[in-house]
This record gives sequence, structure tokens and C-alpha cells, in this order.
Amino acid sequence: MPAANIRPRTGQDLAACVTALATVQRADRYPVDWPDDPERWLTPDGMLGAWVATEGAADPAVLGHVMLTRTDPALADAIGAPAEGLAAVARLFVTTAARRRGLAAGLLGHAARAAVAAGLRPVLEVDSGATAAIGLYERAGWRFVRAMTADWHTADGRLAVVHAYSGPAGH
Repeated sequence: MPAANIRPRTGQDLAACVTALATVQRADRYPVDWPDDPERWLTPDGMLGAWVATEGAADPAVLGHVMLTRTDPALADAIGAPAEGLAAVARLFVTTAARRRGLAAGLLGHAARAAVAAGLRPVLEVDSGATAAIGLYERAGWRFVRAMTADWHTADGRLAVVHAYSGPAGH
């Protein structure tokens, strides 16, 4: 398999990102509820940057995605730092066909380094039931800060519990 390339997301990538996200949603229920406007979900207010992992030269396939956004007040409170100094890693996913190749770790590291380069501390929140994602974050040196109740519901109708993480100091 050719090596994947991580690069800034462009507007031309959005349709392929939505297609990739659909495969993830079918396999993992991420996001729990399919957004009414998936391109808008991938381009929220407060977005600081977005990157894709692609493969192929002529018509590169999008294999994964990550973004940085401004940090919401609840996550900043959980971290214990002002939101202005933080950047949240969000919308991290890799297609099921491209997993086990280090793409999620590569995307996560890329976003964390971009946050630090902008003078911001990378943080994130993750559903407490997302054990594979939590394992990835902890292997990458992210530090669990605390659990909190979210304002959205899990697939089985319960209020979600999310874990707040702070990025490793080396990024």
C-alpha cells in the first residue's frame, strides 16, 4: 500500500470527507446521529484548521480527517484553563478500510503540533465508551483530566459521559 499523506483540507475534499464519514458512522456510530448537513458539521463555527489523510496521486482518496476548533467553555472548565489558550482536536476519524496503519495517530499528532505552533494547548473530549479512541489518546501521551456529563445522548438514549484530555507536553 502506498503511504498516506496528511495535508490541509480543501473545499474540494468535503464531498470525499462526507463519504468517508458515512463509512465510519455505519461501522462505529460516530457521530451518534448523522448530521442534517454533514459538510457543515465538518466545517463548524470556530474551526481553526482541518487536515485529511489521503492516498493516491491522480484522484487521492480521503482516508481520514481531523480538525482544530476553538474550545467550548465546558471543556475549558474541565481542563481548568481559559478557552482562549486552548484548541480542541475534533472530528477525528479514519475509514474502516484504512485502519491499523497509524493514520489516526498521525492525524492526532499533526493537529496537536498545529495547535502548539499557534501558541495553543491541544485538548479534546471523547465519549467514555469510545475505548479504541481513548486507547489511542493515552498511547500518544494525552492525559485524562476528568469525566463530565455531555449535553447530547448516546445511541441508547443516555446522556453521554465524556472524558476531557490534555495534549502531551512535547507537542
